[in-house]
Amino acid sequence: MDFARLEAFLRGQVAEGRIPGYVALVARGGEVFYQGVGGYLDPGKGLPMREEALFRIYSMTKPWVSALALTFVEEGLLSLQDPVEEYLPEFSRLQVGREVGGEVVLEALKAPVTVYDLLRHTAGFTYGVFFRSPVKGLYLEAGVDRFDLSREEFLKRLSALPLRFQPGEAFEYGLSSDVLGHLLEALSGKSLAELLRDRVFSPLGMRDSGFQAHDPARLAQPFSKDPETGRSIRLIPVEAEPPRYAGGLGGVSTVLDYLRFLEALRTGRGLLHPRLCRLMTQDHLGPLYEAGLRRGLEYTPGPGYGFGLGVAVRLGPAGMAPGNPGDFYWWGFAGTYFFVDPSQGLSALLFTQAPNLLSILEPERALHSRLGQRLHLAFRTLVYASL
Repeated sequence: MDFARLEAFLRGQVAEGRIPGYVALVARGGEVFYQGVGGYLDPGKGLPMREEALFRIYSMTKPWVSALALTFVEEGLLSLQDPVEEYLPEFSRLQVGREVGGEVVLEALKAPVTVYDLLRHTAGFTYGVFFRSPVKGLYLEAGVDRFDLSREEFLKRLSALPLRFQPGEAFEYGLSSDVLGHLLEALSGKSLAELLRDRVFSPLGMRDSGFQAHDPARLAQPFSKDPETGRSIRLIPVEAEPPRYAGGLGGVSTVLDYLRFLEALRTGRGLLHPRLCRLMTQDHLGPLYEAGLRRGLEYTPGPGYGFGLGVAVRLGPAGMAPGNPGDFYWWGFAGTYFFVDPSQGLSALLFTQAPNLLSILEPERALHSRLGQRLHLAFRTLVYASL
């Protein structure tokens, strides 16, 4: 295996000012064959990147919470068919907001939101910050995407908003993982931080993962301004305990810690029974993928990818990126990314702190960004080329 081109590409991204710094890792059969470190841990202070750097992983928190939920399913304490309102009664009053001519028309739910809907993002919850629509506008006005809400305030505001789709009707990426995390808190009587520590991190030896950077000196920092938009960058504060444990975006981790989690999913050892790992990492959208594709890429996890229970899953040999049917991936807003190809025994991660602000400010341009998905596509391509 020769990783010279991958290394040259990543160093070039730093030299061209596209990313401040990075830690990258490629493992095969559980053995690390490449770990690259370059650029700056803190570009403002000129501090060099470190192998053990801590990164805000944003949406890569979601697979943790999904796997955590499946530990309760494995023990018979939770069912995928359970209605969310059974654990969070405030969601018993939900309605759907049909978007008609720029207006929101409310209609009653045809079925309750289930745990299964939360896991595969078919609950109808959305995000206000990504893309634009009348319902998304209501989410923005209510401020439910904010990080500084308490658990109680978050649930109160979100449960008063309409769903964008009927439960089970469409893949709609949104706040489902946050709701799932708070549901697990209600089920167990413990905080999400405690649950992840006891059921995921400790069994796998993930000592640096959680909702707080306990060693701020190791925390990777972004540029002060986005190189594409010129806008100031502000990432979630993780130096202190958060106001709520946000299962959709609040995590902090290292590349080596996250590799332990991915290897547990790939091998079926150390966290969940192999059949439950397979359940999590196989497609659960079925015909909803084709329906989403007709609406537009906003309604899919990516070209050629369906969705499992917390990760995007490759449906066949065709796709924009190299890979194999059944490979799975996810990413985080601040620049972190992973993919796993079980057929090759392959796990690969790229961690940086370089959010693509176009995805919020001008979502119609985000797919054409010099950064974001293009960085991940190039990384994946060069990993396969190195094998």
